[in-house]
Amino acid sequence: MPSAPSPTARTKAAKETLGPQLSAGLVTALVGFTSSFAVVLAGLQAVGANQAQASSGLLALTLAFGLGILWLSWRSKMPVTLAWSTPGAALLATAGTVDGGWPAAVGAFLIVGVLIVLTGLLPLLGKLMAKIPTALAQAMLAGVLLPLCLAPFKSLGSIPLLVAPVILCWIVLMKFAPRWSVPASLLVALAVIGIHLGSSGVQIPGESLVPLLEWTTPAFSLEAAVGLALPLFIVTMASQNIPGVAVLKSFGYTTPWRPAMLVTGAGTIVGAPFGGHAINLAALSAALAAGEEAGKDHSRRWIAAFVSGVAYLLLAAASAALVTVVAAAPPGLLEAVAGLALLGTLASSISSALAVAEERIPACVTFLLAASGIAFAGIGAAFWALAAGIAIRWVLKSREPLEKA
Repeated sequence: MPSAPSPTARTKAAKETLGPQLSAGLVTALVGFTSSFAVVLAGLQAVGANQAQASSGLLALTLAFGLGILWLSWRSKMPVTLAWSTPGAALLATAGTVDGGWPAAVGAFLIVGVLIVLTGLLPLLGKLMAKIPTALAQAMLAGVLLPLCLAPFKSLGSIPLLVAPVILCWIVLMKFAPRWSVPASLLVALAVIGIHLGSSGVQIPGESLVPLLEWTTPAFSLEAAVGLALPLFIVTMASQNIPGVAVLKSFGYTTPWRPAMLVTGAGTIVGAPFGGHAINLAALSAALAAGEEAGKDHSRRWIAAFVSGVAYLLLAAASAALVTVVAAAPPGLLEAVAGLALLGTLASSISSALAVAEERIPACVTFLLAASGIAFAGIGAAFWALAAGIAIRWVLKSREPLEKA
């Protein structure tokens, strides 16, 4: 009769078994955080946040979805990962300040959280969201992203010596290790900032490196609700939550939809007064915790998601330091990194928007209106772009029976 393995052997086997989950979880958090935090900062600052408020928002978001990942992955035993709304942050970056300033933007974030909770509670709202044509939602997102994705190339004209190393690093890593292209370009940007600070003699106060939550009492206005909250909700659902479900399904997991919406909605509500714009199901980084990198045992990949939640909570401690260093960067450098981070999303959005021939004209109108940045009655371009696209789509669709007759 074979003897039982020793405690040392069992411990060694357990460590070997958990190795893929631990490494996949850490990679998920590092890639998810470093590849898009610059976009979040740019978005929060564009709608009126000062440095302390933007730092608070980054901290609130990271804490909210880090804790949400721990809860959802533990309860569901599935690799459910969450993230901040990167497309939503891009929308904020192009929306600019709304009537009522930063407090009104915070009120809009609060409304988004309520809408996400209602999506989990009311199946009708989820079905209504599903009726928004995918081509138009993606075209709106692409239009929002275009000005941001132009930033790296515009910065080449103003600060070529600072931006060129960042872009070169991104190109090289896109060739050999695409997953790490944005994090690596961020490291290069931070090195450039460090050299710039050293040569200019700028001193960073130590107290600004400590992460702190800063409360903002929400204010509410019709312009912020219609022009900011509604597009932010639509972009978050169409570009994060729905793709997040699809990514998990591609690996054989059924997303716990209602719990996920309740957790992300509640997290958005709690984080909003501290500057957090929205949290949601992870889409791109979800594959890192749910795929083969997280081990061959399909039933144990939830551990990778759980580890990523712990790692996100640790990364939250570095949020204030990152904001402080980035704030000292030369103008245009942060925007260049954010633009590089969004190029892949822009490409996929344009591809999806133009995939169906019958949808191309409405999608093009939606894309161009969103990219134009125009505003009417204090309501931003994203809302009008989607409204115009839906109207033109309806007109063109209603013409088809006449042509057939």
